[in-house]
Amino acid sequence: MARPTLILASTSRYRRELLGRLRLPFEVVAPRVDESPRPGERPEVLATRLALSKAAAVAAQRPEAVVIGSDQVADLDGEAIGKPLSHERAVAQLERMSGRTVVFQTAVAVATAGFAEVLLAPVNVRFRVLSGQQIERYLTLEQPYDCAGSAKAETLGIALLESIESDDPTALVGLPLIRTCTLLRRAGLEPLEMAGDV
Repeated sequence: MARPTLILASTSRYRRELLGRLRLPFEVVAPRVDESPRPGERPEVLATRLALSKAAAVAAQRPEAVVIGSDQVADLDGEAIGKPLSHERAVAQLERMSGRTVVFQTAVAVATAGFAEVLLAPVNVRFRVLSGQQIERYLTLEQPYDCAGSAKAETLGIALLESIESDDPTALVGLPLIRTCTLLRRAGLEPLEMAGDV
């Protein structure tokens, strides 16, 4: 029996690169999902809802496939901090997060015609106390305007931080691979058996 097609329901280049690390054959399909938060929706609820919605939307179009969806919301005291999309908003985000702990709520979901499950991988990130000059220097060099919370910990953004606490090391970049493998196994796919088929 042929293995089902594996699909990443995402437009994120970061998630595509992370899933590629598993050496699994997969396709990428952009999910058509409204990502607007609902009134009063907590960051972890938003992240889990969107991850599952993305996976389910693509699985509905491709019922023969196993679909991975993911989402990340930066959580500062229960408030969702999204992608800044501009320099000014990135400055404001980093000023607010300076000296504080932000929880990056990263959710991953797997959906098929007969299975759908989502897992959350929270990451506690402690920011250093940052000067305005340090913030400007970082943003000029990195331009992380497409990242929730305005910081790329996988590159120069690591210099903004005091600590990162997580039990799933790739969660902060956008796709928790330990939980992804767990969900793939629950959906009937063993990553170690599929690896290397690319």
